[in-house]
Amino acid sequence: MKRLVLITGVCSMLLLWSCNSGHRHETHHEQEMHAAEAAHGHGEEDPHDHGALHGHEETGAAGHSDEIVIAPEKAEAAGITAEKIEPSAFSGVIRTGGQVLPAKGDERTLVATADGIVSFSGNYFEGAAVKEGQPMFSLISGTIQDGNRIGKAKVAYESAKAEYERASALVDSKIVSRKEYVKIKENYDNARLAYEALKPNADGTGVEVAAPFAGYVESIFVKDGDYVSMGTPLACITQNRRLVLQADVSQRYYDRVREIVSANFMTPSMKEAVSIASLGGRLLSVGRSSAESSYYIPVAFEFVNDGDIVPGSFAEVWLRTAERQGVLSLPVSAITEEQGLYFVYLKLDGSCYRKQEVMLGESDGIRVEIISGLKAGDNVVVKGAYNVRLASASNVIPAHTHNH
Repeated sequence: MKRLVLITGVCSMLLLWSCNSGHRHETHHEQEMHAAEAAHGHGEEDPHDHGALHGHEETGAAGHSDEIVIAPEKAEAAGITAEKIEPSAFSGVIRTGGQVLPAKGDERTLVATADGIVSFSGNYFEGAAVKEGQPMFSLISGTIQDGNRIGKAKVAYESAKAEYERASALVDSKIVSRKEYVKIKENYDNARLAYEALKPNADGTGVEVAAPFAGYVESIFVKDGDYVSMGTPLACITQNRRLVLQADVSQRYYDRVREIVSANFMTPSMKEAVSIASLGGRLLSVGRSSAESSYYIPVAFEFVNDGDIVPGSFAEVWLRTAERQGVLSLPVSAITEEQGLYFVYLKLDGSCYRKQEVMLGESDGIRVEIISGLKAGDNVVVKGAYNVRLASASNVIPAHTHNH
């Protein structure tokens, strides 16, 4: 009986303790709920609201932070142009240096045809235009002892001419025999040719040196008043019409030089690279060995000068080899660089643009291969990319609510 009472008492105590614990737990939970409701009522964040803690809120029609908005009329005024990128052929490239040289026969060096003192026939300077046959120098030898060749030739010519005219009047009357007349005429012709070969100037005081063809003065080697002897270079005249681009290729590319078909190049005076083909040019020769006293293989192209290329200029050259198909490429003007990374700008619609990082491959100076970051069909800004970049850095860009 005592054991039964004891067991009944213990069970009653356990039941009472369990009820009290449940009541306290429920009360604590209710207190947390009441605190949360109070916090929301006062505009405070619920510490148990995981969505608020992690910032997972629905934005609805809010714009993307990486979009750049430029009104169509402003884009047109800034010269911003986009095109869809598609796979196409792209040549392999050997990048090197070279020089622009005059083509053979396109320039001529004027030399002194007699001894004398140089006298300029006009106000000539480097770069001046000249016409064919235009007098440039006179070589005055009248004041030089035993050196007045033009004077001696003139005297001999005038004497032979007078003798010839006299014999011509007497040959018909047989006062001068036919044999004597032929000899006199021969002397006259020789004296005339010798005198005219010296090309005397207008007043006959010196030898005239004229431009052999229409072109430009490339160099002048003498000064007014210099004494020169026969054969001394006086000036160099160039037509500046056809030029030669000579590229110097390292010997490590020797196995690829036979694949070279064309080239693009850019000189310091040019704003962008141009292709040989666009200038009506062609491949002239590919060296089979290195040039004398050089470790480079010469490769030469001939092209028509458009008037803006200066002979003698050094050039950056991109030699084009065999083509590869299915390559994505863009004009160099589409690429921008920031801290060693390369970016382009995608045009998403009429007024919205987005910055896109890309990885570049080979460049031929005009276009550059895109290895990753773009896909076929992407609409990419190819002109005015720098203006889009400036717009992206602006602090007054309006919010954009376009949904994609």
